[in-house]
Amino acid sequence: MAQSSWVADLGDGTYKNPVLYADYSDPDLVRVGDDYWMTASSFNCAPGLPILHSTDLVNWRLVGHALPIQEPRSHFDRPAHGDGVWAPSIRYHEGWFYIYWGDPDHGIYMVKSQDPSGEWTKPHLVMEGKGIIDTCPLWDEDGRAYLVHGWAGSRAGFKSILSVVELSPDGERVIGREVMVFDGHRDHPTVEGPKFYKRNGWYYIFAPAGGVKPGWQLVLRSRSPYGPYECRKVLHQGNSRIPGPHQGGWVEDAAGDAWFMHFVDMYAYGRVVHLQPMKWLDDDWCTIGIDQNGDGVGEPVEFHRKPAGNSSICTPAASDEFSSRELGLQWQWHANAGWNWSFTNPTAGELRLYNQLLPSGNLWEAGNLLLQKVDAPNYTATAHLHFYPSYEGDRAGLVMMGLDYSTLGFELRNGKIYLRHTIRQKADKGGEEQTTAEVEIGTFEGRAPYEALLRCEIVQEQNPDLTPRMVCRFSYSLDGKRFRRLGEEFTAREGKWIGAKIGFYATAEIKKNDGGWVDLDWFRTE
Repeated sequence: MAQSSWVADLGDGTYKNPVLYADYSDPDLVRVGDDYWMTASSFNCAPGLPILHSTDLVNWRLVGHALPIQEPRSHFDRPAHGDGVWAPSIRYHEGWFYIYWGDPDHGIYMVKSQDPSGEWTKPHLVMEGKGIIDTCPLWDEDGRAYLVHGWAGSRAGFKSILSVVELSPDGERVIGREVMVFDGHRDHPTVEGPKFYKRNGWYYIFAPAGGVKPGWQLVLRSRSPYGPYECRKVLHQGNSRIPGPHQGGWVEDAAGDAWFMHFVDMYAYGRVVHLQPMKWLDDDWCTIGIDQNGDGVGEPVEFHRKPAGNSSICTPAASDEFSSRELGLQWQWHANAGWNWSFTNPTAGELRLYNQLLPSGNLWEAGNLLLQKVDAPNYTATAHLHFYPSYEGDRAGLVMMGLDYSTLGFELRNGKIYLRHTIRQKADKGGEEQTTAEVEIGTFEGRAPYEALLRCEIVQEQNPDLTPRMVCRFSYSLDGKRFRRLGEEFTAREGKWIGAKIGFYATAEIKKNDGGWVDLDWFRTE
C-alpha cells in the first residue's frame, strides 16, 4: 500500500515522472530474474547504500542498507558532510550482488551479498587513493574484470576525465595501470558518473557531462575496454521541462525493452529519480527518452507506458509508529550512530532519543540527527513527542535540515519549558540562530513529561525562474486537536550533495549524570 502522497503509478498501465520524488542521488540498478535492485549515493548519512526493490521499475520499496557503518570510523563517527559514498554501482556476477563506490578521500570500496535485501559483507578497500569517485565494474566473457571511474577535482586536482583499470577476476583488487579513456574538457566538461556495459561485442560507457542542472547524457563505445571510444550525446533537456537529466543506469525488462533510470536535481527536494524509455538502434547506438524536437537527441518524458512486470502500487515507507525493535528503514543519522543516541521501546511503542552534548548549539555539527528524505512536493509531517528534560539548555523537537535549517521544539530555559521556533541560515558556515517565535507551556517540574504534537507542512512554490522552492510552515498542538502556527515561514535548502531532510534532534548544553531525553510516539506523513 502506498504511504506517500506522491505515487508514480497512474493505475492504467502508465506512470508519471519522477518515479521516486525523493533524494536517491546517482541511482544505479540491475535486474535479476523478475526483480530489480537499485542503490544510490548516501554520502555521510548512516546507514548508507540504500537498497530498493521493484518488479516493474515504477513501484519501489526500500528493503535495506548495504552499509550499516561507514569506514574508517575515525572519519565517519562525526558529521562529515558530503564525504563517504559517491555514485555507487550495483552488479550481479556468478551468484553474487556487488556494490562498488568511490570515497573521494579514501579510495574504491566494495561490498557483496547473495541476498540484496539481507546482510552484506563489510566494506573491502579495493584500491586506496584520493580523488577516485563514481566507480563501476564490468566482468567480461573471458573472466577478466575491469572498472571505470571518474575523478573529483576537489581532491585529485583535476576532473572531466574517465579512467579504466583492470580488476582481479574476483573484483577485490586493482591490477595493472590506469588508462585514461576519455577527456571531456573541450566538448563535455565535468564528465563523471560512468557506468560500464558490454553488448554485441561493444564496450559502452554511459556518463553524464555538462554539470548537474544544465547537463546531458553521453554514451561512449569501443571494441576494447581501453578504447579508443566514440562519443554520442543521447539525452538532454531540449524543449522539455525536465532540466539536466543526470547520471543513472540502463536495464532491460522481461520483455527485452530497454530503460534508463537517472536523477534530476530539484534543489531542496534533492536528486529525484526519473525513468526513461530507451531504444537500441540497428547501428548499435541507442537513444534515451523521445526525440520530440527532431535534433537527434532524446528528451525526457513526463508520462509513459509502464515497463513489463507486475506489481501493486507501493512507495518507500515514510510514517513510523516506532513499535518495532528496529528503526524504520527510512531513517538515517548524520554520522555513524552512537550506541547511546537512541533506544527502541516496542512495548511502549516509542523511540527514545537521549540529549547529546552540543556546546555550539549548531545542528550542522550534530551527528545524532534522526532524519528521513522528503518524498513528495507537498505533504504534512506530524509527530507526537514527550519531552523529559534534566538540565538548563536541554532541547528536542522537529527539524527541517539542510545548509539552512529550521526547528520547532521544546527547550528548558530559566526554569520554564518553551516551545520555540528557530531558523539558522548558512548553518554550514556558522550562521547565527534566530528565534522567530516561542510560547511558554509550563514550569520545569523534574521528570514530569511535556507533551505536544509538532507539525511541518511542506508546500512547493515556484521561484521567478520556475525552479522549485520548498516552503515549510510549523505548528503545534497541546490538546491533540487544535493546531497553532508558530514562527515564520521557512524556505528550505539542500544539504551537502543531499536534499533537505526532516526528522528529530535532541541536544544538551550541560553533560552530567542522568541526562534528559525525548520519547517519540509516532511520526506520520500525509
